[in-house]
Amino acid sequence: MSHDESKRPKVGVAVVIWQGGKILMLKRHGSHGAGTWSIPGGHLEYEESWEACAKREVMEEVGINITNIRFFAATNDIFADEGKHFISIWVECDLVSGEPKIMEPHKILDLQWCTLQDLPVPLFEPCWRNLRAIRPELFQ
Repeated sequence: MSHDESKRPKVGVAVVIWQGGKILMLKRHGSHGAGTWSIPGGHLEYEESWEACAKREVMEEVGINITNIRFFAATNDIFADEGKHFISIWVECDLVSGEPKIMEPHKILDLQWCTLQDLPVPLFEPCWRNLRAIRPELFQ
């Protein structure tokens, strides 16, 4: 079996931002998952911690400060149609300051606060399906 470096999974950090029992959801725009809803996040950079990645991505995408960043879940997400494979490290955190706003209109179309029981559709799958499978209690 040959090892093609381009086919190795990439690492993504997904950031669940809590405020008043709700999480911040973003409507994606652009190539990967366009038109679907998910949370802030992005690629983990070389030598970057999960926490630093979460802070950076949240500031870049919605312009807010977060704190109390902690592990939430990990999912193995395969996007067969796009030929992409991600290991998603889900972290949860709390809003420190700022009002979320769209900082990258070329990547984000809309944003809203939602409960885990009332998420907007369509969701960015398979990430959410995989999270539901390993943490079903969150969605009850």
